[in-house]
Order: sequence, then C-alpha cells, then structure tokens
Amino acid sequence: MAIAETNIASLTGADGQPIALGETRHEYFSDADLAKLADEFETWSASRIIRWAVDTFSPHLAMTASMTDAVLIDLATKVDPAIEVVFIDTGYHFPETLATVEEVRRRYGLNLKMMTVARQNEALWQADPENCCSAVKVGQLDRALAGKDAWMSGLRRSEADTRHSAPIISRDLRGLVKLNPIANWTDAEVSAYIEEHDIVVNPLTLQGYPSIGCMPCTTPVADGEDPRAGRWRGSDKTECGLHLA
Repeated sequence: MAIAETNIASLTGADGQPIALGETRHEYFSDADLAKLADEFETWSASRIIRWAVDTFSPHLAMTASMTDAVLIDLATKVDPAIEVVFIDTGYHFPETLATVEEVRRRYGLNLKMMTVARQNEALWQADPENCCSAVKVGQLDRALAGKDAWMSGLRRSEADTRHSAPIISRDLRGLVKLNPIANWTDAEVSAYIEEHDIVVNPLTLQGYPSIGCMPCTTPVADGEDPRAGRWRGSDKTECGLHLA
C-alpha cells in the first residue's frame, strides 16, 4: 500500500506506540518516506494533497500566504475552512498587498495569523537585504510555526529557474514537513483556476509585478524577463529565505 494511502491511525512511531489520526508528528516520517510521498503526490490533485495534510497534521498545520493571489487559500479553505493562514507583515508591503489581505480575509472569513514586526532601520534593507529578510521574514515565520508539525506554501516550479525542482513535500531546516500542493501547476493552470473560481488577485499583478515582495525591493518586470526578475533587482539575491529554511 502506498504511504499516503496508509491509515495514519495504524502507523507506529519510533517508540512502537500507535499514532492517532490528527496527532501525527513530523518526526514519524523519515526522509525516505517523504521522498516516496513526493513521488506519489505528483499524480494527486492539489485538493487531495491538502486533504491528506489536514487529516495527517491538523491542528498542528499552517499555511503561508504572500497575497499575490488567493489560489492556495481557496483550495485549502474548501478542505478546512478553519485552517490557519499566516501572513507576515514586514512593515514594507505595498498598500495594494495589505488591501488584498483584507479582501481575502473578508471573503473567506480566514483564520488569519498576522505576524507583525516593528519597522526596521531602512538602511538595513539597502545595505544588507539578507539580514533584513532574516529579521522580518524568516524570524517571524519561525515564530508562526512554533508548535507546528507541518506547513504549506503556494510555491510553484514555474515561478523561477531556482524553483524548477521544488518537491511537493519535503522536510525544512526546522525539521518540519513542508508541502507545496501546487508546485507542479503551470502559469496557465493558475490563470485558469483564477478565472474559473473568481479568485482574488493582488492588483499589482496586472501592473507588471508577477512576483510581489516588499515595496523597497520589488520592481516591475518587463516582457520576457524572469517573473522574479523584479525581486532585489541588481543584486545576486533570489530568495528571501522563507523557502530555504
């Protein structure tokens, strides 16, 4: 029987004791287990993957949202309306992004966890964007995921060359299970889902911003450029660190 189809309640942990449904912990899955699951999930729908994650890890499960669009939120709340959604308010977001947060929150009645930080010294993002991201993004995600066993994100392979091999499920550097349920979706599939389900999108995506981060570090992208070319333009930086941790 495939790992993902195994009755979670029948699994046993390292101590030989049964793992009850909804009480599974991330350490019960070996790296080999996660690699097998990653292969299995390539043929699963995003909704089915999310259902598995909710059944396996809830209530110790959260998902992050950048508020570029609400595709993953729409998928996840159809499975579990009460799923915890984490948004990191860095203090540097575009007004359009914050307005999108409120629109999505109202539409779905989100169980929204806003991680808010004090505004950082502006010189930091100019002189040392790596440490700025570590302080206002990665550090806040660490706080948000305290006590969790797994988390989900909307990361997709087609977003950038640096993400082309992103697995649907893996283990992050914290030891938690990380799921990217729409990792194998194409841009066309995302657009079709948005159109079919009237999904909220950040208006900046219609103004030349296919990838939206903090206002000081995000610029519009020209036709033919990599979708993430506007992030930290002019530097070697390609990721804020949320998906590297």
